[in-house]
Amino acid sequence: MFQRRLLLLLAVTVIGWALAGRAPAPERVRAQSPPRATMTIEEYEPRSTLVVASHAVPRARFPVVDVHSHQPADLGGAAFDRRLAEMDALNLRVLVNLSGGTGESLRRGMEARRGHPQADRLVSFANLDLSQPVGPGYGTRAAAQVEADVRAGARGLKLFKNLGLRVRRADGQRLAVDDPELDPVWQACARLRIPVLIHTGEPAAFFEPVDRHNERWLELALRPERRVTPPPSFEELVAERDRLFARHPATSFIVAHLGWHGNDLTRLGRLLDERPNVFTETGAVLAELGRQPRTAAAFLAKYQDRILFGKDAYVPDEYPYFWRTFETTDEYFDYYRKYHAFWKLYGLGLPDPVLKKLYFANAVRLVPGLPVAGWPAL
Repeated sequence: MFQRRLLLLLAVTVIGWALAGRAPAPERVRAQSPPRATMTIEEYEPRSTLVVASHAVPRARFPVVDVHSHQPADLGGAAFDRRLAEMDALNLRVLVNLSGGTGESLRRGMEARRGHPQADRLVSFANLDLSQPVGPGYGTRAAAQVEADVRAGARGLKLFKNLGLRVRRADGQRLAVDDPELDPVWQACARLRIPVLIHTGEPAAFFEPVDRHNERWLELALRPERRVTPPPSFEELVAERDRLFARHPATSFIVAHLGWHGNDLTRLGRLLDERPNVFTETGAVLAELGRQPRTAAAFLAKYQDRILFGKDAYVPDEYPYFWRTFETTDEYFDYYRKYHAFWKLYGLGLPDPVLKKLYFANAVRLVPGLPVAGWPAL
């Protein structure tokens, strides 16, 4: 109401000046204009005046295996056909469903697509049932279940972030990522020659105070449940994870989300140098790569045999941001989720040999049961 009265008063004043033949200078009118109501940073969408080359990339240059997807375990029938049509438009050849379940739920998922001529375009990883406290003997039973799940069609094992953060031992203590009780599971995966895609912790900023210095402030303000209140700290979780990798050199581990080291690629490089059984993937960390295009391009070239493509949340409209970042040298373009990043992205301009390994070749080499024919020549 106050603003409307102020606008009316200003309009009457300007009309009066005009009738009197003495209209004010434009600067004076602007100075007296009422301020706009407060907007949120989510609403603020400035139109950049920067004029640079811009290349939309709706379809990946080469076929892609997305090793970090989450799909309904029982996806089949017409819903599966619709998913395949979406994948074809993006040049996604295979989705690896990390939410495959275990036991009967996994078997139902396999059955939902049985007999479909393109059933091999959706591959499932099994999961551990960590819904109850872990006591003595759990690891042996879980390893046996992993073997049964692989016989049912699982092509790998996925560990969610609850391991290390929320899963408890029978004595009430937190179950560490490298707790020896789980050793039989990792040993079984090595014996079965299946990879373990493991998500440990959260971005380091999620463990820090939510203040003006935290670069993930907006996300934590909008989604406060994502903040982690230590203990454990980020460094404790990373240390547990890395000890696990060292203790099981025969097991292939894919560390999710660039290990949450996308902001420190030198540190991630040291991990890859020290642990030849460790691989990583790009799920949900495009904003980290796109803000350091020269460093990220050099890193992906150096470790081109160790990095797989992953997206995480399946949203078809978001994939082209990955294609544009990896394939072009465009400058200063938007990321698809404003609350993830306050910054713009820059294209890495990866050469074709690196793109092919990132998009499909490393996954085909590491994940059993993927289609082996029809890929572009390396």
